[in-house]
Amino acid sequence: MTRRISIFGVTGSIGQSTVDLIKRDQDTYDVIALSGGRNIAQLAQDAIDLKAEIAVTAFEELLPDLRAALKGSGVVAAAGEVALLEAADRPTDWCMSAIVGLAGLAPGMRALRHGGVLALANKESLVSAGPMIMAEAAKYGATILPVDSEHSAIFQALTGEPRDAVERVIITASGGAFRDWPLDELKYATLAQASSHPNWDMGQRITIDSASMFNKAMEVIEAKEFFKFKPAQIEVLIHPQSLIHAMIGYNDGGLMAHVGPADMRHAIGFALHWPDRKHLPVERLDFARIGAFEFRAPCDTRYPALRLAREVMNTGGLSGAAFTAAKDAVLDAFIAGRCGFMDMAGMVEDVLTRITRTSDHNAPMTLENIRLTDHLAQKYAADTLTARAS
Repeated sequence: MTRRISIFGVTGSIGQSTVDLIKRDQDTYDVIALSGGRNIAQLAQDAIDLKAEIAVTAFEELLPDLRAALKGSGVVAAAGEVALLEAADRPTDWCMSAIVGLAGLAPGMRALRHGGVLALANKESLVSAGPMIMAEAAKYGATILPVDSEHSAIFQALTGEPRDAVERVIITASGGAFRDWPLDELKYATLAQASSHPNWDMGQRITIDSASMFNKAMEVIEAKEFFKFKPAQIEVLIHPQSLIHAMIGYNDGGLMAHVGPADMRHAIGFALHWPDRKHLPVERLDFARIGAFEFRAPCDTRYPALRLAREVMNTGGLSGAAFTAAKDAVLDAFIAGRCGFMDMAGMVEDVLTRITRTSDHNAPMTLENIRLTDHLAQKYAADTLTARAS
């Protein structure tokens, strides 16, 4: 029996890793919808190779290009937000949510209505709207499986264990490009330096977020929202080898660690095959060659984003939506050369302070209010940039 699947964000790294796994056992899947951004050639090729029903680009002006690329294939071409939501309305058993940013929230919410599995790689969904998306899954009897390597590791380490026995949760981080830099040199860090990861080659934005630890701040909030941990239970530990992805500490003093290669196909494959485990084409670790694991505590001065994550968790409401929007806005500013590397956290804090001083973060959690908060946070970030430049 084939499984009906859709992949939203197919042209990104998570989407491409998902395609790789699907192609290895393609006869067992019926691909319904694929979505992408500006990489029309990749979107069209994947749609043709996987025999998808429909391919959607987020950009309406690229619809003629997509139609031309799909001509004669039998795959329907569509574009824009409405088309994306209509594609998400097509029934599936399993859906990958890998669209970057807040744009991934609404399609993921629609996909939950089918009562199947939502493989969630979109960080913003849980950080901005955790209670809302978890309630939607419960309403329709759907299952959300985390695809971040850290949260997949937590999920696996919790399997078969009593939740009330959990004392602590340790999420690991590589430490990023500047983990060994002297603190007094960080203010001089350049865009090129922040865009180079010591362990692997990733996109520019996620590499900079790794250097600033904003990505880990997002993951801490995700862990709280998905697993219902208390903020005080969640710890972050720098692990330069990036092979232990998370650890769960239980009330008897024991720790369950998830160890595996730094290959996103593990987390994706686990979600794809769950509740079964099947062979995956990932590296088998040689511990004798690895030799040792290294750990260190993160410094709050070096990584102020982690402190901001705890403030967001304690504040609740729509502060997560404000955090993600402000983080993206100041990242854009750093890339554009409008602020320094160590200015970003302070600017995000300014936005959070301004929003939480009003009643905006306490508004009901709806898609409309999340979007309004996103817009407001971006405006406040722009105001902060202007004030600092004057």
